[in-house]
Amino acid sequence: MGEAERGEAAPRLWISYWCAAGHETRPSFAAEAGDEAPETWDCPRCGLPAGQDKANPPQAPRNEPYKTHLAYVKERRSEAEGAELLDEAIAALRERRGGA
Repeated sequence: MGEAERGEAAPRLWISYWCAAGHETRPSFAAEAGDEAPETWDCPRCGLPAGQDKANPPQAPRNEPYKTHLAYVKERRSEAEGAELLDEAIAALRERRGGA
């Protein structure tokens, strides 16, 4: 199919985005949407966020390592508080069981 069958192509605008690794990405947008183009774009080569300022690309997001439930508890409680809570729980359990 040629342009005669499909009609004329809409005017396009290519905007350059650069990631922290130095990759350039040039997605195209409708020329009318030039002011509405996103500030950042995901780099298709490395997945980092890319911005329109080549000298100051956006930094990679910081990934927090997975924390266990125990790690979150240790952030909120000191060792002494944890030992006290454990002693209370053990005493309550022994009382329910009728043990000493």
